[in-house]
Amino acid sequence: MAQEILLLEDDDNLNHSVSLKLKKEGFTVHSAFSIKEATSFFQTFPIALIICDITLPDGSGLDFCAQIRKESDVLFLFLTALDTEEDMVAGYARGADDYIAKPFSLTVLTSKVNVMLKRLSTKNIQSIVSGSITLYPEEKRVAKDDVYLSLTAREYSLLSFFMRNPMQILSRSQLLESIWDIDGNFVDENTLSVSIRRLREKIEDDPSAPVILKNIRGLGYIWERKCDNK
Repeated sequence: MAQEILLLEDDDNLNHSVSLKLKKEGFTVHSAFSIKEATSFFQTFPIALIICDITLPDGSGLDFCAQIRKESDVLFLFLTALDTEEDMVAGYARGADDYIAKPFSLTVLTSKVNVMLKRLSTKNIQSIVSGSITLYPEEKRVAKDDVYLSLTAREYSLLSFFMRNPMQILSRSQLLESIWDIDGNFVDENTLSVSIRRLREKIEDDPSAPVILKNIRGLGYIWERKCDNK
């Protein structure tokens, strides 16, 4: 069965374009133009992801997100022209999972949607195994050679992101987004570098010559081992 998406956008042309693109990708899309209409759809259909504008004719998307969060942990993606740091923080504070700023490419939006829903489909995985490293998503714990590691929340978030996306280069911007709201604070590139270095020290036998987590100069990082979900 196709995953169902609720699209709340009051611009007719944009709503139609996004809806058409997502339907071509195989999703079921419920198009709403107001919070009232979106609320009705959400209460009627098994929605997996909400894509929502912030400025709406009958209220704020931020308030709508906060209301939804009182009853559901459904994925929530803001679609907005408000892209300052303050706006982003406000969105995450209300419970958003991600955002994309206007104007945007429909292809980029579709890619983001696919990644978010892929993460949703792996929520019930009991463990992710990669060589001697085992990640337990439910417990938020990691073991190496059957010995639990002492990781910070940020280190765990990074490791989880790498192991859920193995064998592909992840850019620094993707990694920064993945750990943005660990403690509600902005994470800069220097903090990211330090966190990755410390993570390497805990998972690599020789951090100076990493064989699992590698830096691809100018592009990002890659987890170079296959990961099996169990």
